[in-house]
Amino acid sequence: MPLKRKGGAEEMTPRERKKLKVADARTIAVQPAASTSGSGSVRSSGNALAGPSSTTVRFDSMQGLPASIDVEKFTEARAYEIDAMQKAMKTAGESVTHRAWQTLPRHLRRRAASHDVRRVPLRLREKARAEMAPNARRILRCGLSKRGKTKQVTRTESLLKRQRDKSWLETHIWHAKRMKMENMWGYRLAVTPTEKSFRPSHRASMHGSILHDASYSSLIELKGPEKILRNVLDLCCDPQCTGMKRSMSGSRVLETDLYKSGSYPFDLIAPVTIMWRPLPPAQTNPPPAEGSSKRKRKGKDKQNTLANAVQQSSARAVWVRSHPAVFDDVFEALQKSTSLVLEAEKQRHKDVSVEVEIADLRGTLNVFEIMGPKASQVIKGALSPVGDDDRHAFKKFWSSLNDLQTTASLPRGIVIGMKVLDPRLKFPPKNAKPSTNDVQAAAPAMTFPATILAQSEIWEEEKRSALKKPTYKKKDLDTRRSNNLVPGTPLNPLRQDDRIPLLLIQRSLESPSSTHGIHGWTLIFPAGWGMPFLPSLIHTGTRVGGQRERGTQAFEAGTAYFPRDFPCTKFYDKHWEERADKEKAKWERTPPAKRPNHKNLGTRSPWRADWEVVLGLPMASAVDENLVPAQRGPQDAMDVDRAPIVRPWLLRGPEVPAILEKVTQMLNHGAGLLSEINRLRAKRGMNLLDANYRAEALLKGALVMIRVKMVTRGAPDDLAIIHRLDDVEVKNFKEKGKMRDSLSLLSFGPCIRIDLLPDQPPEAVPPHTSIIGYVTTGSVSLSRGEGFAIGAVPVSVLIELQQQARRYGFLVSSRAFN
Repeated sequence: MPLKRKGGAEEMTPRERKKLKVADARTIAVQPAASTSGSGSVRSSGNALAGPSSTTVRFDSMQGLPASIDVEKFTEARAYEIDAMQKAMKTAGESVTHRAWQTLPRHLRRRAASHDVRRVPLRLREKARAEMAPNARRILRCGLSKRGKTKQVTRTESLLKRQRDKSWLETHIWHAKRMKMENMWGYRLAVTPTEKSFRPSHRASMHGSILHDASYSSLIELKGPEKILRNVLDLCCDPQCTGMKRSMSGSRVLETDLYKSGSYPFDLIAPVTIMWRPLPPAQTNPPPAEGSSKRKRKGKDKQNTLANAVQQSSARAVWVRSHPAVFDDVFEALQKSTSLVLEAEKQRHKDVSVEVEIADLRGTLNVFEIMGPKASQVIKGALSPVGDDDRHAFKKFWSSLNDLQTTASLPRGIVIGMKVLDPRLKFPPKNAKPSTNDVQAAAPAMTFPATILAQSEIWEEEKRSALKKPTYKKKDLDTRRSNNLVPGTPLNPLRQDDRIPLLLIQRSLESPSSTHGIHGWTLIFPAGWGMPFLPSLIHTGTRVGGQRERGTQAFEAGTAYFPRDFPCTKFYDKHWEERADKEKAKWERTPPAKRPNHKNLGTRSPWRADWEVVLGLPMASAVDENLVPAQRGPQDAMDVDRAPIVRPWLLRGPEVPAILEKVTQMLNHGAGLLSEINRLRAKRGMNLLDANYRAEALLKGALVMIRVKMVTRGAPDDLAIIHRLDDVEVKNFKEKGKMRDSLSLLSFGPCIRIDLLPDQPPEAVPPHTSIIGYVTTGSVSLSRGEGFAIGAVPVSVLIELQQQARRYGFLVSSRAFN
């Protein structure tokens, strides 16, 4: 029973006492009004009560006001009120239980704000300085150590000094305050936000919008005749890509894989994005073909005509975007392909001189990836096109962004060229809202790829160089904004304000026959405008993601992510070597009782995928090279000839399901695969594979990507081992009722999906000979609500599993180690 006071009233709680104390401290004393009663005594009325005033205020006249006042008499008459106000301000300030930095929202708080006023917003710094102890204020007033004028380093010089061994993006300082940063591929990049944001980032990509600064991607420009550039790309790109001719108009981008020159299907480098510069409206018609003229030309006139037709009428430009880690390999492959094509062209036309220019455009463009269904509304709310753009197709597209629920309804890879005003002029922006008219919502305007729609000045180097630095700084725009009569109104664009050209490219992460795709936009604009664009794009609630969030988007969409999901590539091995060193060091630091015992678990290679075992290749011997073998007899030449040279390679492309189906129907699978590869090489004008390379060696070294789906509980982790089930095990599982009758092998897109059996009992450790593949990326899929993984298996094993599926209807099992 609570204690009671002497008067019988219950004792107040600490919260009530605190509330009463604060209310008393905020009360302003009022001078009592003295009134004389009939007996001559003075009666005090105490503090004035709140209520309507009885004084009548006259607004229609200035009558009754004195012409001048005496300051001393006026101050003496109001001395009580002034003193009460000062005491109330002092007591109210002393009774506050929150410091200045504690009144800020959580996303604006900084760790050092309690003792460093520079970590507090400018409007609260005076209050924060008054709350600090005098000795702390004296320490903060001390600046840099006393050094000579010649040794003083400016802030710009100190920041440049920190970029000696890596490069910073334009948004680096903004990311460094909110992200965990690491050195990657020659850059200092954001890995993941410091706050817990794994699930919120996934929700943003599925229901909102999330932005990623991908300005670190490498960019290579090729300039030359259209025919020559087409031959160069055909020599080093995947022959399975079917959109090369469609993308040459410049209205779409092409996403394909790049190989070393003429090495397909070996020597895969990385996936690339190819963008052709659209032809001007006056040159949309192709040049006349050779020999189409009725009048025959002879001698030098014919040669000059051919040279002019090759050099002038068909001059084009191509951009090739790729991962920054493989820039040297991509540049070398393009350079070698260009040399081979020019050499062949010179032999065909000896008197015609053709030139191709290859340029490195790294650091000249910024790239933002905005994914999610609300990406269109965010872009339209933040950007304002210039008023002199009279393209009807662009106006139709821009007006349709309000009702565009997702960019999945647009043609894949469509390119939109435009010129916008400085986004800081209309800051803070507001997202575009869908129209309330049901008729417009039911029938949104369709946008189709067109050359006129893809026109942009960003392709011109002079335009990009002129916009390297914004004309106005932020403080200049703030000064103009402070002169507005109505606060918060957007600034009117002036003639001196910058007009920024940019490209808007539709981007999709999806796998065929899947409903878990993620769609959005890729925004490309000149360098120097990273920070002017970033605040406007994220002000309305768009989240910002790092490398982890970008990789998670690809995993949720069921697509391969470079380099972790690309075995048989050079950078894949380097990536997993670095990751293996980190995980092994972490495992060694963990106490033995808290870490898995890989020896007892039977794990052959716990740190990286052992593809030699999967493909049945001979393991590298650990014998010292300096030792001399005891047996020095001559080897049998026939044994050397019988050993085929097996080179691991990855089978990728949109035609993989059709190729596998044809190969499966043939008796000799190796010969069928070799014929399909030669057909694709001949399609792009490449020579057939060397006759010394055997078909069985080609089949033995081939890997194909798969998608793994768990039937029941459990989720495979990275480097999970995929084992084969023999006919006896499949029959036992089927008799025990652990398999669904409806399970089957499904082939769609460039990968194969294989459903997995439930986890095996821990006492059953399969032998190493049953290993048929590895999981490259595996976890719990938030969009699917179950375990999901991406991996790779040999093509020969997959064909055997298909034959087993016809007999039993189920294929493989997965055993993951933690």
